[in-house]
Amino acid sequence: MHAISFENVDFAYSEEGKKEFCIKGLNFAVEEGEFVAVLGHNGSGKSTLARLSNGILVPDGGKITAFDTPLDDKHLFDVRKQVGVVFQNPDNQTVASIVEDDVAFGAENVALPREEIGRRIDFALQAVGMEEYRHATVARLSGGQKQRVAIAGVLALKPRLMIFDEATAMLDPRGRREIAAVAKRLNEEEKITVILITHFMEEALLADRAIVMNKGEIVMEGAPKDIFARHEELLTYNLTLPRIGIICKRLREGGMSVTDTLDTDLLADEIARELKGGTAS
Repeated sequence: MHAISFENVDFAYSEEGKKEFCIKGLNFAVEEGEFVAVLGHNGSGKSTLARLSNGILVPDGGKITAFDTPLDDKHLFDVRKQVGVVFQNPDNQTVASIVEDDVAFGAENVALPREEIGRRIDFALQAVGMEEYRHATVARLSGGQKQRVAIAGVLALKPRLMIFDEATAMLDPRGRREIAAVAKRLNEEEKITVILITHFMEEALLADRAIVMNKGEIVMEGAPKDIFARHEELLTYNLTLPRIGIICKRLREGGMSVTDTLDTDLLADEIARELKGGTAS
């Protein structure tokens, strides 16, 4: 089953009475259980895709379906319970001063019984590793911790699809790693379908499939290692290789016979063999 499906979807932003298409004729689908990374520079349409996926934006044409349910006015509430979005700035998603109250907000708004809300708070905080901060003040948390609370608030609704829309963009490297790890764990352990929208190429290494967008169109698609092997093409879309890819490229330029890899252990073994004159490590 498709977790989300776009069929010939168009969307245009209006400015000074003129429409400028951000997405035109987009066909895109994610299977239930997949982990998909969506890459692209600013203005490529990737965040518009996220906002169209749960009805924050309404397409000008085409059809969007989530878990066999059409995303229209009649089914909007049902779709939003299944498709959750985590945005870039966690402060914009904070609605309560205490962590557990913030996590409970969405579940309370869909009128779940109090006992069920309590169970969902427990589940969500445990899933993001924030159990010990249950009674903490949100404003005193680090950026990465705030983003994990934002994720927990979405998780409390038990969505089947979670979209991380540049959710690591405002974090330091440690915070980015924490949130990316949470996304991967939710996919593997909770079987939640994940779409990770990012411009940090390293984060795409976690995905089953990577998609590159440019000017509202999908221009590249495949396994992350296959996408990154096309590094000259990536440059034409203002994207660069992950750091390990750059290292592989520079080692070859320096005379080392190493292959393109995203596996740091494999790269270390190849370097060791080169340094030992080609003998096994």
